[in-house]
Amino acid sequence: MTGKDLPLGSPLPSFELPIGGGEGRWRSAEAAGKPLLVLFLCNHCPYVLHIAEKLGTLARGWQEQGLVVVGINANDPETYPEDAPERMPAEAKRAGYTFPYLFDADQSVAKAFHAACTPDIFLFDAAGKLFYHGQFDSSRPKNNEPVTGADLDHAVQALLQHRAPPSNVAPCMGCSIKWRAGNAPAD
Repeated sequence: MTGKDLPLGSPLPSFELPIGGGEGRWRSAEAAGKPLLVLFLCNHCPYVLHIAEKLGTLARGWQEQGLVVVGINANDPETYPEDAPERMPAEAKRAGYTFPYLFDADQSVAKAFHAACTPDIFLFDAAGKLFYHGQFDSSRPKNNEPVTGADLDHAVQALLQHRAPPSNVAPCMGCSIKWRAGNAPAD
């Protein structure tokens, strides 16, 4: 499954979600005037698990450079109990995530972003406009390419250094978001 195309310059959808495990709430308004990376993740997807530790490491560095980072789990925990919000803090700790890992119970935020897979990656500039929507890197489970995060890191550095967005962007690829019965968006 690949991420759906969202045009560059699209506005950041406004949202407020609970942090997995009941540790409070996070609002997109907290990133007003700052660049923001929104990552649709989950606890069980082999594609996410494949990049999780490198993502955690890179995200810490990006946060030190002023990038706001949040992860969002929109999977249905009824059919995928390993993605339940109470299991999210343990996964965040295992992966080394220092960013809020949010739970989208009604899947409305995933729909607002047109998110399709995990991971699905959206990088917004300080004005709240989409700067990059593409892959983490070309590594996949079992393809023997090293996990580097090079594609996303290149985009983050371009954004932070006020350069143009990457022009040759490969789409996100991973497991489809696990929609609740009858809740999948129409194509």
